[in-house]
Amino acid sequence: MSDFNRKVEDASARVSKSVAEAAERLEREIPEFIQYLNDQVVPAVRQHSTKALRIASAKLNELADYMDQQKAARK
Repeated sequence: MSDFNRKVEDASARVSKSVAEAAERLEREIPEFIQYLNDQVVPAVRQHSTKALRIASAKLNELADYMDQQKAARK
């Protein structure tokens, strides 16, 4: 039974070491990731969002014109 306990303890120690290493790496890389988001992702999202709003605005304008034409044609 003590052999089993030793194996469990060894496995537990390996898992703990792996988790600690992963946490340490994340702590080092998170600031770089946040900088990437702020410098690259956020501006791209803003640019595409405003472009999408402009396209939606133009389509709504076309729809309003079409509705006005249909209303005038019924009279």
